[in-house]
Amino acid sequence: MEAVMNLVHKIENWGDTHHPKILDLVRIALGVFLLLKGIAFMQNTAYLRHLIEDQDVVDLSPTLLMILVYYVTFAHMVGGILIALGIYTRLASIIQIPIVLGAVFLTSIFQEPINTMAWPSITALILLVIFIILGSGPISLDRYLASE
Repeated sequence: MEAVMNLVHKIENWGDTHHPKILDLVRIALGVFLLLKGIAFMQNTAYLRHLIEDQDVVDLSPTLLMILVYYVTFAHMVGGILIALGIYTRLASIIQIPIVLGAVFLTSIFQEPINTMAWPSITALILLVIFIILGSGPISLDRYLASE
């Protein structure tokens, strides 16, 4: 367990010292994108519910389906705000990973050619992994609060 904690600490330190400021603009854009996706899902929960139901991977009860729809919506909105502001970026990114990974599979990446709807999800997934490693960066609420 201690070895895992040391590895996590080393990754955090490396990410904090190797973070170009331009990536902060990318982080903010990713956060705004996730927030807007959450708002869009909130405005049209039927669309998200339909996306999940069409997959026929898991047979969900109507109650579990609605819980999943609201979880995705809430996680995108809150996670998007946290990522955009640069506070708890790693945690918010970790929470987003299963949702965005699900979106990658929901948008049919296994079709030939890849569905054009898959590219935003794939890009978001890659960026989330990058921000799990690199963290918030110099232009962030985390850094501002740490300097106080």
